[in-house]
Amino acid sequence: MKVTSVEKKEKSTVELTIQVEADQFEAAIQKVYLKNRSRINVPGFRKGKAPRKIIEGMYGANVFYEDAINDIYPAVYAEAVKEQGLDDVGYPKMEIVEVGKEGFTFKALVSVRPEAKLGEYKGLTAPKEEPKVTDKDIDEELKPYIDRAARLVSVKRKAKKGDTAVIDFEGFDNGTPFEGGKGENYDLKLGAGMFVPGFEEQVIGMKAGEEKDIDITFPEDYHADLAGKAVVFHVKVNEVKESQAPEVDDEFAKDVSEFDSLADFRKDLGDKLLERKRAQAKADFENAVLEQLVEGMECEIPDGMVEVQVDRLMDDYAMRIQSQGMRVEDYMSMMGMTPDMMRTSARPSALKQVQMELALTAVAKAEGLEATDEEYEAEIAKLAEQYKMEADQVKSLVPADGLKKDLVLRKASELVLSNAKEGKAKKAKKAEEGEEKPKRTRAKKAKDEEAQSEEPKEE
Repeated sequence: MKVTSVEKKEKSTVELTIQVEADQFEAAIQKVYLKNRSRINVPGFRKGKAPRKIIEGMYGANVFYEDAINDIYPAVYAEAVKEQGLDDVGYPKMEIVEVGKEGFTFKALVSVRPEAKLGEYKGLTAPKEEPKVTDKDIDEELKPYIDRAARLVSVKRKAKKGDTAVIDFEGFDNGTPFEGGKGENYDLKLGAGMFVPGFEEQVIGMKAGEEKDIDITFPEDYHADLAGKAVVFHVKVNEVKESQAPEVDDEFAKDVSEFDSLADFRKDLGDKLLERKRAQAKADFENAVLEQLVEGMECEIPDGMVEVQVDRLMDDYAMRIQSQGMRVEDYMSMMGMTPDMMRTSARPSALKQVQMELALTAVAKAEGLEATDEEYEAEIAKLAEQYKMEADQVKSLVPADGLKKDLVLRKASELVLSNAKEGKAKKAKKAEEGEEKPKRTRAKKAKDEEAQSEEPKEE
């Protein structure tokens, strides 16, 4: 292998021209021949026994070239990158220049780690809101408890949205019942959108004991047997129930919480909400500061580096879906997405993560931040406790270099945030309906009217 040229390109990329000489290419071709000869039929020879020259004579001298190039390319590329001292951070783009018995030459566009030029990173200022909790906020926190404690009571009236109708139903396709289209004493929450579109709307207005046929056309994206079909459901309403909220008093508080009074329960809800709001305000402040850090950085990020991060996000996404017992393919089908659509939606987040990593790495370099052996061991112990594992197990699963890098980035983030300043959050004011207009507006209007009254009138 020989690197014949090195050329810097735009967006932190370097183009290498790499020559693989005849002996190395020949060894790769022979390896591919030995691997594939058992699958090649040649008249007059037992399967797998045909000499290479005979196969090349039948199919052409280049019959094994593509497989040989694919086999040798990764190792040759890695050797060339190492030889040139390049920090490869993405997927290379390869172009074959020439190929023959004397070897082959290819160009590889390498994504290299860009050098980030930092702006200010100490003394950054971002707004930080001082959260408050109102009685209305606490009412909202209380609402789920009230909803869970509500009870369904039978009513003698027509069903309306929000009621629960207890129904018997059966679906017919051209007069024939279809599978999965029948139910008895089914509790249907009207307005919840749990049934096929148009079904619940036609149950609204029915009373207990009433029966009728409902015409429904299934959506085109419904499962294959019924997609787009017009069917009829025969429905009978057995009972109509409405939700009745409990009396919200001390007894209610005792039933749904560990508190003896509603006042104490509301106070606890308010305290917890305030704590969450403060945590969110802190997170928003920190994100705003770090976003300023990125905005002040000058850096040309290669596309390949972002694509690697997109792959990581896609892998994490797939793991979360699979942990919920679903196949990724089924989830994408359900959401109407393709792999390309998912990658496109993940790219902005991947770019932001790459920018943040580069900015914090630059801060760490500027400040000479490092992860000590003691800090590394402490992090290993923390992970071991978190995942109920032995420290040696964690070390075998988590690369030391990667963990130390994360510790350094964390130090850099803490340094930037500890030197940041809090500003006041700006609140956008909107004029509410019926609200008195600003005095300057009224004064201007009066002045305009006065000017109009002084204009000469036509006779």
